[in-house]
Amino acid sequence: MIEVKGLKKSIRNGTRTVDILRGIDLVIPKGQFAAIMGASGSGKSTLLGLLAGLDSPTEGEVILDGIAISRLEEDKLAEVRGQRIGFVFQSYQLIPTLTALENVMLPYELNARGDARKKAESLLVAVGLQDRLHHYPVQLSGGEQQRVALARAFVLEPPIVLADEPTGNLDSANGQHVLELLGERQRESLTTLVLVTHDPQIADRADRRIQLRDGLVVADDLQNQGTGRPGSVGADVVETR
Repeated sequence: MIEVKGLKKSIRNGTRTVDILRGIDLVIPKGQFAAIMGASGSGKSTLLGLLAGLDSPTEGEVILDGIAISRLEEDKLAEVRGQRIGFVFQSYQLIPTLTALENVMLPYELNARGDARKKAESLLVAVGLQDRLHHYPVQLSGGEQQRVALARAFVLEPPIVLADEPTGNLDSANGQHVLELLGERQRESLTTLVLVTHDPQIADRADRRIQLRDGLVVADDLQNQGTGRPGSVGADVVETR
C-alpha cells in the first residue's frame, strides 16, 4: 500500500545544507498499523508529510496504492490526497466556521458522490459525538475536536490514514479514548494506518514500530500483527537503509 524508495530530504539553512532524511526504504502493506517513532529532529514528521504528498523529496520516491506521487502535478496530487489519504493532525485543523457535521461532510462533498450527511452523521455517532453535530469547533473540547478530525479522516474510507501525534494536545484520558477510536476505525475499515509518535505506550498499540534517528531507520519490528507476539520484520516485508 505504501512504498518508499531511497527517500531523502534536505533543506538550505543559509549557506548550509541540512539533511533531514538521509535515505529511507520502506514497504507498509495494506491494513497494517505502523507507528513511526523518534526524538525531536529525527525526521518522523518530515517523513509523514512526504507520505501525504504535502512536501516533495530531494531524492527518492513515494508510491501510494500503486501511484508514484513525488513528481505529480499539483492537481493530480490533490486528487490522490483527496481520494486515498485521510490525515489526522495534532492541532485538529478544523474549519472554524463549519459545524462538526459540516467539517466531516466536507471531504466527501469535494471528492465523492452520495449522501455525505448520512455518512458523516454515522461516523460522528461512532466516535460518541451524536450530541455535538451542530456545534462549532470553538464550542468543543480538545478531545471532541480531535474526534471530529478522526471522523473526517475516515469519511471517504480512504485506503491510507496518516496521523501526526494525534494525542499530543490532549490529556491522558482523552488521548486514550482517541487512540481506541482510531484503532477501532482502522480495524473495521482495514485501513493502512501510519502514526507518528514519541510515546512508546502509543507505539505499543501498533502492529509495527519503526524507529528513526538522524534521518535513518535504525529499528523496524513487528509486534502485534498476526499472532500478536513481537518479532522482527523479515526482508520480504521491509527493507531499510
